Amino acid sequence: MSDAEPKPFLRPGKLFLLVLLGLLVYIGTLVVFVPAGWVWHKASPYVSLPSQVQVQQVAGRVWKGAAGIVVAGFPLRVSWQLDWPSVTELKQPVQITVETSQSQVSGNVTIGWPANAQLNARGNIAVAEFEDLIRRSGGAMIEGDVSIDRLTLEWADDRIVRADGLGRWAGGSVSWPMGNQTGQARFPPMQANMDTTNGGVVLVVSEQAGKGPAADASILWNGMMELRVYKRMIDLAGQPWPDTASPDDIVFRVRQPLLPGVR
Repeated sequence: MSDAEPKPFLRPGKLFLLVLLGLLVYIGTLVVFVPAGWVWHKASPYVSLPSQVQVQQVAGRVWKGAAGIVVAGFPLRVSWQLDWPSVTELKQPVQITVETSQSQVSGNVTIGWPANAQLNARGNIAVAEFEDLIRRSGGAMIEGDVSIDRLTLEWADDRIVRADGLGRWAGGSVSWPMGNQTGQARFPPMQANMDTTNGGVVLVVSEQAGKGPAADASILWNGMMELRVYKRMIDLAGQPWPDTASPDDIVFRVRQPLLPGVR
């Protein structure tokens, strides 16, 4: 009977697994315990943000934290909490909430490898707190809140490859600039549907019980916004217009930067 040759305890395969396990534990410890503010302080010099976006304060941990952000002069609070990652699918789920003093949008973001992400969210927007921004851009002001029933965005190849959303407004008073005066009318319940277009994302506004668009806005990848208003919107507002025009005729078109300073 021959003696079995003794095998070393730390064989190459076992050593590799131990090193990999130790690395995973180390990374997990960093994510759970390292302050998010310290990470942002180290990473911010290498992150390029638009001039309209400023990160003012980061608190909490990498695993669960919050940040104060200013977008075009308007303050926001973004909070997040990481879920357990999927090693097999190379995906990291994150619960995220964006809120102001009166509005909130929350949902789930799934970040995938190498550079893709998907957002599913819903929320409520108090339009009144954005009145200054709306007035400065020459837009129409509506009363009440807008509920976001569905918002899905998919990011890949450095652009949004899918956009799908539905927002609803219960109707009410709408005011808009008319030279040195202000026009005003009462509108029925309206809705806005979001979809993907070749040049970016399109938002179509229509009456909830009606047929055809009242207005649509295309947000392009270069930061520009193109707005079209149809005669159907004029009819909903009860404003005079020649009877020769059909509800599907475009009566107003404008193209401008979505945020000030974008060209």
